[in-house]
Amino acid sequence: MVSAVSMAVDLGGVRMKNPVCTASGTFGFGWQFEGFFDVARLGAVTCKGVSAKPWPGNPAPRIAEVRSGMLNSVGLANPGAEAFCAGSGEYLAGLAGRGCAVIVQAVGHTVEECQAALEALDSLAPWAAAFEINVSCPNLKRGGRLLGGTPADAAEVVRAVRPLTSRPLLVKLAPVDVAEVARACEEAGADALSLVNTVNAMSIDVHTRRSRLSRPTGGLSGPAIHPMAVRMVWEASQAVSIPINGMGGVASWQDAAEMVLAGATSVSVGTASLYDPDLAARVVDGLEAWAVEQGVSDVNELIGAFEC
Repeated sequence: MVSAVSMAVDLGGVRMKNPVCTASGTFGFGWQFEGFFDVARLGAVTCKGVSAKPWPGNPAPRIAEVRSGMLNSVGLANPGAEAFCAGSGEYLAGLAGRGCAVIVQAVGHTVEECQAALEALDSLAPWAAAFEINVSCPNLKRGGRLLGGTPADAAEVVRAVRPLTSRPLLVKLAPVDVAEVARACEEAGADALSLVNTVNAMSIDVHTRRSRLSRPTGGLSGPAIHPMAVRMVWEASQAVSIPINGMGGVASWQDAAEMVLAGATSVSVGTASLYDPDLAARVVDGLEAWAVEQGVSDVNELIGAFEC
């Protein structure tokens, strides 16, 4: 049946048939979820972060469940660009052919590593609709501070990688000074922004007196951060003209609708996919029904339609 509402959106050059995406690190490389629903129903998927060379990640324990969310310290473990493309490229090319845009996240602990990752992926992944640069990683050359934790640092990364691909470039922001960092990324050449990444947090086992992760702190995700994420999407949307892929604690279509009203062009389901694997597909249906209920003919009419 043909919908009464157009659900197509354009995320900085990434044409999506609907606004629903998946957050990097929570959806594998897409094929892992095919047993739960037809992944091609989504507007886009964002693959787990990929570096130029394989990364083993952090030692276990890497994940701890907490109230209303989870902590992770996975350390961006991945097989490296060559093995990723060899192992998942055929599936992802097919997924793109079925109408679901594929966004590949490139990661590095230094500006040079980000450049190497994007250069490799641009060559090896012709089926990718866009690339996402994660500027939330610790910069090992600068004492472990975030790669893009300040406007100047974020802009440096974007300027360094922008010439390496002609495809759309998304930048994934940490939940730090988002308006200022967003402006800096836009000025440096980003086509769209993804926000927000996890919030730094910690959890202690009171019996052992040790962290419940292998490191003292980790990234908090899940429903606990959703209201903060909505606020930061709204702040960023007021600061830039490029589109935003909103994420952070999306666990229902209502959560996704909040992101859209706050200014997100697309919305990514993240941690919720780990305990409710077909949620993203249901969010597609829920957003469409909501758009009909709102009386619009195009979902783009609802982007940033928040009123105070």
